[in-house]
Amino acid sequence: QVQLVESGGGLVQAGGSLRLSCVASGSIFSINNMDWYRQAPGKQRELVAATPSRGSTTYTDSVKGRFTTSRDDAKNTVHLQMNSLKTEDTAVYYCNAQIVTGSGRTYAYWGQGTQVTVSS
Repeated sequence: QVQLVESGGGLVQAGGSLRLSCVASGSIFSINNMDWYRQAPGKQRELVAATPSRGSTTYTDSVKGRFTTSRDDAKNTVHLQMNSLKTEDTAVYYCNAQIVTGSGRTYAYWGQGTQVTVSS
């Protein structure tokens, strides 16, 4: 059994910053991608940042230069640092991880989401 738990969401004024965290726990052998998605009301879920186990993170265009991920594999954790927040960043943010279990199989897991609200 694997769990992903996000934290760090909240209410912030435009121009402010928030740092989201996602921690994976359970039967984990290794983790491939650890990604952040978001879903705004009435919109489809979109990929915000994709962080592979090796290599650079890719970001959706709307957050480039403002959002940064950092990953700590020893703690099965990924953070999303969000700076210069805009009202259009308001959404529920979800962590998604592709986890290799002890059996050698890879599964994708989702966290429960954390609300980010940016006020004008």
